[in-house]
Amino acid sequence: MPAAAPRSVGKSDLVELAQETSTVLDTLLADATAKVRAQVMVEGRVVGRLFDREQRATHGLAWLATYVEAVRQLGAYAARLTGEGTLGEAEDLLIRIGLGEFLAQIYGGIPMSQGEVVRLSDLGLSRDQVAARLGPLVETLIATGNNAERRARLIELMRTSHGATVGVCGLEETLESIRVEMRRFADAEVIGHAQSWHRTNSYIPLDVIVQMSELGVFGLTIPEEFGGMGLGKESMCVVSEELSRGYIGVGSLGTRSEIAAELILGSGTAAQKEKWLPKIASGEVLPTAVFTEPNTGSDLSSIKTRAVREGNVYRVYGNKTWITHPVRADLMTLLVRTNPKEVSHRGLSMLLAEKPRGDDRNPFPAKGMTGTEIEVLGYRGMKEYEIAFDGFEVKAENLLGGVEGLGFKQLMQTFESARIQTAARAIGVAQSAMERALDYAQNRVQFGGPIVGFPRVADKIVMMAVEIMIARQLTYYAAREKDSGRRCDLEAGMAKLLAARVAWAAADNAVQVHGGNGFALEFPVSRILCDARILNIFEGAAEIQAQVIARRLLDGTN
Repeated sequence: MPAAAPRSVGKSDLVELAQETSTVLDTLLADATAKVRAQVMVEGRVVGRLFDREQRATHGLAWLATYVEAVRQLGAYAARLTGEGTLGEAEDLLIRIGLGEFLAQIYGGIPMSQGEVVRLSDLGLSRDQVAARLGPLVETLIATGNNAERRARLIELMRTSHGATVGVCGLEETLESIRVEMRRFADAEVIGHAQSWHRTNSYIPLDVIVQMSELGVFGLTIPEEFGGMGLGKESMCVVSEELSRGYIGVGSLGTRSEIAAELILGSGTAAQKEKWLPKIASGEVLPTAVFTEPNTGSDLSSIKTRAVREGNVYRVYGNKTWITHPVRADLMTLLVRTNPKEVSHRGLSMLLAEKPRGDDRNPFPAKGMTGTEIEVLGYRGMKEYEIAFDGFEVKAENLLGGVEGLGFKQLMQTFESARIQTAARAIGVAQSAMERALDYAQNRVQFGGPIVGFPRVADKIVMMAVEIMIARQLTYYAAREKDSGRRCDLEAGMAKLLAARVAWAAADNAVQVHGGNGFALEFPVSRILCDARILNIFEGAAEIQAQVIARRLLDGTN
């Protein structure tokens, strides 16, 4: 539901506070970066064995940098709303609580996971160095930002209009219209069925996919000349978030189309673009990404599945795993090794492998291709498979770009968008958890009143809203950077790293709010918990994501 117009609170000091805070944190981050560099660099170069040995420091630096960027985007959000005259009381509270809480965690300890808290001392900063960067501004914000009074007022506002409290103000008109349309679709066609699809491990019905096609989901960022809508990655965030709020499986259907389209747009021949992009945009062709292997995980450069050229075809041999929605897919973006003599990423190529659609009775009606379903806790509706190729045939003309040896490079060019979209999906899952928790807490009566009246219940819901808003600002910022044509792998990685943690925390706390009912399979929040768990693993596990961010920070590359 679109939020009601916010009541202006006229607190112009908020923008100045956020900007001053960012300046302080930039200096702190520079101090920490210098300390960590001293631990892992020799003669100006990062030494791999030292980098790996000091993972607590390097990964902690990645988390610190993510928090610093998140605070910067809080300030940018405050400035944007203030400039538009749309800074309402709820948004003001969200931003102040967010500033106070993130500062408190930066100086007290940032949770990298449930059992891992990184402190500034882990990065090599002494107590005196930290104290020098603390100062009265930071101390005041920590003391007054996230306090009981603000949380109590925010939950009061959320109980009357929670749509106004999750950081969705400030979108330009087209994006807001898209959000309203996608939320309406999710409410009408997805939310009421998601639990049944999950419990029965059923495919998302094809008629739902047809409706998504009609709404333009699969052609969102494909240029108009190829039948798409020609919109930017920020629109992708809005759509992915709202559909994932309904059900992560529905929100993720567009992911494969987005990856395939970006691969073909960025690296395909003119003929490949003309053939495939209009079909992907219309939903006529459903793609799937076939990259991961049983023994590779995040180390894609070491894959072994090979493709042997025989005349006008490639024959594919090997095994792939964790392939999402392959049975009903028409096209596989298939990463293979075409040069067995080259053991590095230079021997890899990307194939646009056509296949017939299957079903549960006959999953892979294609010669040289078999598969076994992987049963999973959550993230259902599309089904996961391990696939074996034994002479599976792909037309040679479907070698992406027409040149062998470029597959890994071609895939790397899609990582920014993929991680931004995954962050948006995580925000949608977190939003769903928060809405379920709030609704339950308002209707569950214990000890003479609704449990939302108890501060520790209310505080959980408030912090869900705050963290969702922070993750959203960071994710949408990364998308705008991508739309502007600027390199944003750092920002995209940060968005994915933070949003995935936020989704898991929101889902876990939503289960806690539900109490015993949260542990019951019949309650949707149990599904949301299962769905949230995967977000810290795919599209780069949290540890790999932190590794990549840290390497960029320490190398100083731009």
